[in-house]
Amino acid sequence: MTTRTRNIQLNFRVTEEERDFIHLKMKEANIPNREAYLRKMAIDGTILTSNFEETKKLIFEINKIGININQIAHIANTDDEITKEAILEIKEMMNELWQLQKSGLLSKRSS
Repeated sequence: MTTRTRNIQLNFRVTEEERDFIHLKMKEANIPNREAYLRKMAIDGTILTSNFEETKKLIFEINKIGININQIAHIANTDDEITKEAILEIKEMMNELWQLQKSGLLSKRSS
């Protein structure tokens, strides 16, 4: 009788839908052996987690900038005149947005 290299057995339960999904993923991975597929996923598979705190900060800052720009646009539409201070404020807001982008907040993709 041959001695097994893998002599520890792990068991877990799944629903019928989960089992069907596993079979679908096995076909997609072209791995016909369920044990081999599950072992491969348990050892090499990755679980993606997402942290949206930076995205929330970015959305908050963009919202503040949008509110300020809307206020300046409202003034421009009512008075037909925009002050130099308002233009500088827009430039500062755009610079802040640019700094956020440079720091990676706009270029990072959430997973």
